[in-house]
Amino acid sequence: MADCCVIRPGAPFVGRQGLTYVAGLTAETAGAQGICMTVATLPPGARAKAHFHHGIETAVYVIEGRAAMVWGERLGARLEAGAGEYCYVPAGMPHVVFNPFDAPCRAVVAHTAPDDQQGIVMCPELDALV
Repeated sequence: MADCCVIRPGAPFVGRQGLTYVAGLTAETAGAQGICMTVATLPPGARAKAHFHHGIETAVYVIEGRAAMVWGERLGARLEAGAGEYCYVPAGMPHVVFNPFDAPCRAVVAHTAPDDQQGIVMCPELDALV
């Protein structure tokens, strides 16, 4: 059984969707069973590859900067989130996160899975739409 603990940030890594994260709270680091949290940094011009999280919800809290996201079956919807705002992505929703702004964006990313790379399904057929 997992116990209460403090997790220190780990090494940066590039996720399957192409964004850079700092390793954080996962099954491996904390024994988590249904949640994970990382910090993502999107420099100006950064862009994820089109993907969705099978059976996994995503919550994002923007610490600094702004980011944009297109989402939906054909990525036809768009939103922007800035420092102090939250963003929710339902399980199974195709999306692409990107930073079209002049400043970096840093955000806490949480998933309802014990590992942030679990359940990712790439959608290369949607990448040309962005």
